[in-house]
Amino acid sequence: MDDFTSLRVLDRFKWLFQKLHIDYAVMRKILQLKLTMDGRRMPTVFNGSRVKKEGNQFKKSLWMYGFYGLLLLTPFLFLGDQYIFFMSILFSVLMFIVMTSMVSDFSAVLLDIRDKSILHSKPISPRTLNAAKLVHILIYMFMLTGSFVVIPLIVSIFKHGIVFAVLFLFDIILISCLVVVLTAFVYLFILRFFSGEKLKDMINYVQIILSVAIMVSYQLVARVFEIVNFDISYTFTWWHFFLPPLWYSATFELMLNNNFSIPIIIFTGLAILGPILSILLYIRLMPAFERNLAKLLSDSKRNRKKSLGLNRFWAKVLCRTKEEQTFYLFASLMMKQERELKLKVYPQIGFALIFPFVFIYNNIRSSSFEEMSNGNMFLVIYFSLAMLPTIVPMLKFSGTYKAQWIYGVAPIQNKFSIYSGTLKACLIQYFIPVYLVLSILFILIFSIRILDDLIVVLLAAIAITLISYRLFDAEDYPFSQSHEFMQEMSTFKVLAGVLVVGVFVLVHFIFAKIPFGLLIYIVLLAVGILIGWNKVFPSGTKVGSTS
Repeated sequence: MDDFTSLRVLDRFKWLFQKLHIDYAVMRKILQLKLTMDGRRMPTVFNGSRVKKEGNQFKKSLWMYGFYGLLLLTPFLFLGDQYIFFMSILFSVLMFIVMTSMVSDFSAVLLDIRDKSILHSKPISPRTLNAAKLVHILIYMFMLTGSFVVIPLIVSIFKHGIVFAVLFLFDIILISCLVVVLTAFVYLFILRFFSGEKLKDMINYVQIILSVAIMVSYQLVARVFEIVNFDISYTFTWWHFFLPPLWYSATFELMLNNNFSIPIIIFTGLAILGPILSILLYIRLMPAFERNLAKLLSDSKRNRKKSLGLNRFWAKVLCRTKEEQTFYLFASLMMKQERELKLKVYPQIGFALIFPFVFIYNNIRSSSFEEMSNGNMFLVIYFSLAMLPTIVPMLKFSGTYKAQWIYGVAPIQNKFSIYSGTLKACLIQYFIPVYLVLSILFILIFSIRILDDLIVVLLAAIAITLISYRLFDAEDYPFSQSHEFMQEMSTFKVLAGVLVVGVFVLVHFIFAKIPFGLLIYIVLLAVGILIGWNKVFPSGTKVGSTS
C-alpha cells in the first residue's frame, strides 16, 4: 500500500491523537487501507470492453472546485479593507459549498457501517475506529476546501499580505473541522432517538432540513449589513452569534483592523473555541455514536401496501406496456429503498424547494408584494427544475449494483422500457411532490392566473428530464454502477443541463408576451415530448442489441 502524503502530514500530529487516547498506529493503518481502496476501481463487467479507469475520481474532480473558487471567492478579495463585510460573504460562500458537499457527498461515509463486521471483531477501540472515520472525511474535506481556496489564497498574499493569507488558511482549517463535527452531531442526535426504518427515513428528512438551513443561513449573513450609497455599515445584534461566517470574518477585523470591540472579541473566541470544543465533545461521544450506528442494521417492517397501490396506479396510467410498468415499479422501489441514492438526491430536493422563495424574498425587499404578485416573478419556479439535470445521471448508481447481471438474463423484449420506466418513476417520486407543493404556494401568491404557466413548467420538466438523459451516458442501465463512480459525472454536462433550464425560461417568457402564446407553447411542448420520447425510447429493441 502507498504511504500517502496526507498520512505523512498526519504523522506530525501523532502526539495529539495519543493524548486523546486514540491508538494512532491502528488508526493510521485503517486510514491507509481506506485511502488505498478509494483509489481502486472495479471494471464494470456489463459494459463490454469499456473498462473504468483506476484512480481516485474525487481527486480528479478537484480542478472543478479550483475553478469555482476563482469565480466565486477571488472577487471578494478586491473589496477593500472592510474585512467584517467581504470576508463574511466569502466565508458564507465557502461554508455553503463545504456544507453542501458534506451533506450530499460525505454523509454516506460518516454513516457507513459496511466495515463493522470486519473491524469490530478485532481488538480495536470504538474511539479509534470513529477517529479513523472522522479523519478519513477530514482528509477529503481539506482536499476539497484546499482546491476551492488555493487561488484566492495566492491572490490574498499579493493583495493583503502574508499575515492575511496565514489567518485565512487557519480559519479554513477551523471551518472544515466545524462543518464535519456539526454534521456528525446532527446525525448523533437522530440516531439517539430513532431506530429501524424510522431512523432511515429521518436521516433523509434531515438532508432536506440541512439543505434548507444552509440556504437560509447564507441569506441571513447578507442581511447583516446595510449598504446605503455604497457605504457599508455593520450593527451588532444578538442573533449574529449564531452565524459562523461572522465569527471568522471577525478574526481579520481583530488582527488587521485592530477592532477590539466586545462583539468582535467574542466572535473571534467562538471561531477558535467552537471547532476545538466541538471536536473534544465529539470524541467523548464517539462510543455512543458507534453504538447507535448499529441501529441502521435493524429493519422494522413498514406498511407498503398503500405506497405500492399508488405506484401501480401511476404505472398503469403512465406506462405503455406491461414491461415498462414492471420497470417503473422496480425503479420506484429502488428510489425509496436505496439509502445512498437518497443521501445524494434529498439535498437537491431541499434546494429545489427553497431556491424559488429565496428569490421571491429578495424581490419583496425592493418592491411591494402587490407589484410582485402581478408580475412575472413566478418564473423563479424554474429554479426547482435545476434539480433534474443533477438527479437524472444519479439514477445509474446503486449500492446493489452487482445485481446488474439480471438485465442480461431477464426476458426483456425492449431494453428502452428500462430507461423510460425509470425516468417516469424519477419524475413521480422526486419532481412531482416538489412541483405540487410549489404550485399550491405559487397560486396562493400569484393567484390562479398562472395556471397555464404551471402547466408549461410541468411539460418543460418532462422535456428537461428527457434532454438530461440524452446528455449523459445513455448506455448504462439504471442502478448498475457503484456510487464510487459518481465523481466521474461530467460537470460540464451537468452545467449544460442547467443552462437548458435557462433556455426554457427564456422561451416561456417570450411566449407569455404573445396573445394565446402559452396555449400554443403548451401544444408545441406536448407534441415535442411525444415525438422526442418515442424517438429516444423506440419499441422492439432487446437487451444486448444495438440501435
